[in-house]
Order: sequence, then structure tokens, then C-alpha cells
Amino acid sequence: MSNLVNEFNDYRTRMNELILSKDNLVIKRLWNLDTNTYAAGALDEKTKELMGLVASMVLRCDDCIKYHLGKSYELKVTTAEMYEVFAVANIVGGTIVIPHTRRAAEYWEELQALDGK
Repeated sequence: MSNLVNEFNDYRTRMNELILSKDNLVIKRLWNLDTNTYAAGALDEKTKELMGLVASMVLRCDDCIKYHLGKSYELKVTTAEMYEVFAVANIVGGTIVIPHTRRAAEYWEELQALDGK
């Protein structure tokens, strides 16, 4: 696995375990609500992940962007679809989103390299 992807996933897992080990009911409920929000319903998981990615890019949360990129990769989003998502995020968020698009593109390339694409 690429260093960029591996480092992010390892850090996220380690810190989630630490935070959840403190047994704070509000945090657990919030995180459960977040998880359940992205489950299939009237909208499928892929659509919800892509919506989450656009929101994360507009809000300029690099960790959130990486998370949604990883989930999108797992859901077999194509590169063409991903760049349409990047375009929507840039239109909605404006030019301030461009640096986040660069980092998102870099991370997406790392994910694609996992399959040799």
C-alpha cells in the first residue's frame, strides 16, 4: 500500500480506537449517526459518498476528503466520475478549493496505484 494511504489509514484507525476507548456516549452516538448516514437508503452508498466528498472539499477538510476518497475507491468510483465530483466541488466552493483538489488528486492517484490502474 502507498505510504500516503497507509499513513492516513493507520493514523485514523489508531486515533479512532483511542477516542472510542474513552467511552463518551455523545461521541459514540455522533459517530454512529455519521456511519448510518452513508448507508444505502433512498440514495445508494456511492451517491452519498460522492456527496460527502463534495461537502468535505467545500468545507476544506483534508482528512474528510481522504476518507471519502478511500470509500469511493472501495465503491469502484471511476476516475472520470471522480473528476466530475472535483469539478462540482470547485464550482460550489470556488477557487479556495483548488489546493484541496490538488491533494485529493494526489491521494486518488495513490489509491488507483493500489490496483495498478
